Amino acid sequence: MKNQHFSFYNETVSVLSDIGSRIDGFVAHVASYRVIEVLDIRPLKNEISNVIFKQADLMDESNIELEITDSISCLHALEHFGLGRYGDPINFDGFYIGFKNITKMLKAGGKFYFSVPLGPQRIEFHAHRVFSLSFLKKMLSESYRVDVFSYVDDNNIFHPSVQLTDELLDNNCGCSLGCAIFELTKK
Repeated sequence: MKNQHFSFYNETVSVLSDIGSRIDGFVAHVASYRVIEVLDIRPLKNEISNVIFKQADLMDESNIELEITDSISCLHALEHFGLGRYGDPINFDGFYIGFKNITKMLKAGGKFYFSVPLGPQRIEFHAHRVFSLSFLKKMLSESYRVDVFSYVDDNNIFHPSVQLTDELLDNNCGCSLGCAIFELTKK
């Protein structure tokens, strides 16, 4: 793994695509210096400069255009897919369907910036899923190479560019409810 932080700031693609990340957080920060295309199941009530918005359910394959982007982010969104909290249909496999559809949108060699809650695998009622690191590694390895793995632990301490070891995989980096952060390249 490289000793670096996420490189999306230096991306040379014309438009970054994002799936469901917070408009008042990540999306607003990116839109302050470049165009970002946002797909979200929730409506966007206001027009925002540098934000190209499309309301879409990423669990519905008819909303997916194949290999349309070189760079896509999905930060703290996938864990909600299929739980019905944001108007999406309830589907136990919703996160995986959404993940596969996001992968279809990304061109080979493209970058995927991805984060989800980290800890023992579970669903928290009226909240989100929490993913174990070993589950994530298996899910991601089908289509992606992990370039950078970082995490935020249960004490809100950021651990950048961490080497994934068997010990960290087995104990979820010591997290009960942390945050796994990946920079990935599609194979």
